[in-house]
Amino acid sequence: MNALFSERLEEALRWRHHLHANPELGFQEIETARFIAERLAEWGYTVRTGYGRTGVVGTLTKGTSRKALGIRADMDALPITEETNAAYASRTAGVMHACGHDGHVTVALAAARELSRESFDGTVHFIFQPAEENEGGARAMVEDGLFRDFPMDAVLGMHNWPALPVGTLVARDDQMMAAFGIFEVQVIGRGAHGAMPHEGADPVLAASQIVSALNTIASRNVSPLQASVVSVTQIHGGDAWNVIPERVLIRGTTRWFDANVGDTLQARLEQVARSVAEGFGCRAKIDYQRRYPATINNTEVAAMVRSQAAAVNLQVIDAAPSMAAEDFAFMLNEKPGCYFWLGAARTTGDNPGLHSPRFDFNDAIIPFAVEMWRSTTMRYLQ
Repeated sequence: MNALFSERLEEALRWRHHLHANPELGFQEIETARFIAERLAEWGYTVRTGYGRTGVVGTLTKGTSRKALGIRADMDALPITEETNAAYASRTAGVMHACGHDGHVTVALAAARELSRESFDGTVHFIFQPAEENEGGARAMVEDGLFRDFPMDAVLGMHNWPALPVGTLVARDDQMMAAFGIFEVQVIGRGAHGAMPHEGADPVLAASQIVSALNTIASRNVSPLQASVVSVTQIHGGDAWNVIPERVLIRGTTRWFDANVGDTLQARLEQVARSVAEGFGCRAKIDYQRRYPATINNTEVAAMVRSQAAAVNLQVIDAAPSMAAEDFAFMLNEKPGCYFWLGAARTTGDNPGLHSPRFDFNDAIIPFAVEMWRSTTMRYLQ
């Protein structure tokens, strides 16, 4: 690593810590977007804003080829109170970068700066996406004309992965991340005095049985050879020690890869919740939403990513797909591409996972990530 590049990486580290200290939730990334746009413009990129409300696209064309590559970085934070005690910890109460999107923005910006100094033949689009966490910012950018206004032949996405060692990369040929749905079941009964339960229809009792029954869906309705998850994550109901309430609210999430499995999970969840509720003299009102499709890589693009990773001395390894979800899937539904994980495990001290209040992006992977983006772009647009 030459001295000038090392100096630029030091500046990138300052960007990362600035972004970490100033997190913004999905579709609220106004200052983050401004920070990105200002730097891209300095390096000669054509900058367009407003895609997906707060998204930013920086475009750089060199040579005469019409070939184009998209590189996506997510930029939103999470509604979590930080517990890292870092000198650059979040200054915004109840909001923090607990997934490393501050790092993703940093390495994309640093790569954009390096590429502005290179000679290649074609176009690179740096896509800075809002609201990856739950709200589907990738879908919003696509609906706003991302691929219409910025034609590209392939699109790439990366995520730091604290479960894997630094210096490793995973880019599977097919499944990377699961599809994801959410559900809300209102169990509606008839309230009563806690000492006279026979006079009511107890939604608390019905809800407890529904929760138990929902946990049988994946194990008894889906083949053991296919991945699926049904998880209840919230139960709300009642306000007094001696009152059986009228309603209890159950919330949770589902995950799957195969579309038929997704259909089964939804159908059985609705059937089980309604049937169990009725068996206890209650009724169930259900809101089920399919949020993100599965993240499925294009085989040829994934092979190119793995080949380039090996060329820059990253260790290419295999790993099982994750049942977590990623809205980059909406971009992969439109264009051939690859989503890969870059190992980010800390070798000393605590190594919190993604979405932990103690999580902090591992700055040790910045050089690896920047070089991966720079060299892959150069190879694709040679």
